[in-house]
Amino acid sequence: MSDTTDAKAMATAPWTRRKVLGAAASGLALAAAGAMTGPAQAQSKKLTYWGGLIFSDDANKLLVDTINDWGAKNGVATEVVMINQNETTQKVSAAVASNTMPDALDVGLGLALLLGRQGVFSTVDDLYKKIGDAQGGWYPGVDKATDTTADAGGRVGVPFGVNGNLLLRRKDLLEPKGFKDAPKTWQELAEQAAAVNAPPVYGLGLALSNVGDANLQMSVMQSYGGRIADDAGKKVTIKSPETKVFLQWVKDAWDKGLFPPGNTTWDGAGDNQAYLAGQAAFIANTGSVGIAAKKDDPELFAASAFSALPGGPKGVVSPIDVQLRVIPKASKMQDEAKALIEYLSNPDFMNAYFNVAIYGPALKGQEKLPAFDGSNSILVGLLGLAQNGTAPAFPDVYNAAYADLSGNFIIPKMCQRVVIDGWDLDKAIDEAQQQGQAIYDKY
Repeated sequence: MSDTTDAKAMATAPWTRRKVLGAAASGLALAAAGAMTGPAQAQSKKLTYWGGLIFSDDANKLLVDTINDWGAKNGVATEVVMINQNETTQKVSAAVASNTMPDALDVGLGLALLLGRQGVFSTVDDLYKKIGDAQGGWYPGVDKATDTTADAGGRVGVPFGVNGNLLLRRKDLLEPKGFKDAPKTWQELAEQAAAVNAPPVYGLGLALSNVGDANLQMSVMQSYGGRIADDAGKKVTIKSPETKVFLQWVKDAWDKGLFPPGNTTWDGAGDNQAYLAGQAAFIANTGSVGIAAKKDDPELFAASAFSALPGGPKGVVSPIDVQLRVIPKASKMQDEAKALIEYLSNPDFMNAYFNVAIYGPALKGQEKLPAFDGSNSILVGLLGLAQNGTAPAFPDVYNAAYADLSGNFIIPKMCQRVVIDGWDLDKAIDEAQQQGQAIYDKY
């Protein structure tokens, strides 16, 4: 999926894709951050960069052009290969096995943690600190989530963007019912959803299927005080009074008919499609559905609002996902790769990038960029996520067992037992407890 540039936003940005492309011809200098010092490097070596291909053609082209422009200005031959994010793990694993890793690349947090433990990436604590000090420091959630020191002996990546689930709502349906503000709790969400529930428009477009989007229910459960495991990340603790309260919330919403038909069998696009088809008043999603609406249904986009996830009795649990730039240890261009990554952190480039990519800021200073001036509702929501989001798995321990349990959709399956099979709440919880502990026992 691609998106066109927001003309209004780009007009106010000090750095646009057009400016990037025209910089060399016009002789205008790029921002100094990250520029190589000393004599220009002879182009006898090539720096290869694997960028994360996203659903914005403008963002992909901006990254490629900017890296190549940096190389030309610093005497470094560059090659940029854009890798579909769904294929990154496979391609990186193959490259590690064949010793054909690039000199730098974009990766998600999970892959950074996994390969960081295996010693694949260089530590970049100095660069992390330098960029953070220059731009107001890193957001606490970003800082905590990306700290690989315990496993890798230092930080293995420099964050450049934050994403995760936002709450997307239909203002045009909710405001006439008196709901101007986003719900602050899951209970308020259910109440607002019930007020506008009028099939074929359903109030609560949340997945309860065996798909990643349905793992949102883990966060809801945790906000109610339920936990996956103990503080040591060893003993599963799904069975608890708090989990039962959460599961009752799901059952009550189901019994009221708030979920769209088929939400227990949706694939990853199910909630997007329901919202874009006008069948859901609320969904929880990354900004991707907003990009599609903005391009294909401007009226729907104008009628939509983005906000942080609601909270439960124990507060807001809104896991962030962080994208990082990393440098493989095998690279023979360590200094050049560091200089490039620093360069890509400069505010002018990042402002332009945020305007065309679906990421929130990682640095506190970035919230002052024009991209986050409130004119783009998606970026407003992502800013709130960056400011208030929690580290992955919080309050649980993010480890291999937790990731395995998530990948097996244990919590969504627990919900399915109640709403599809009609199981008693305690019975469904007992099964999830047993299944979860079997997974944790493997680690």
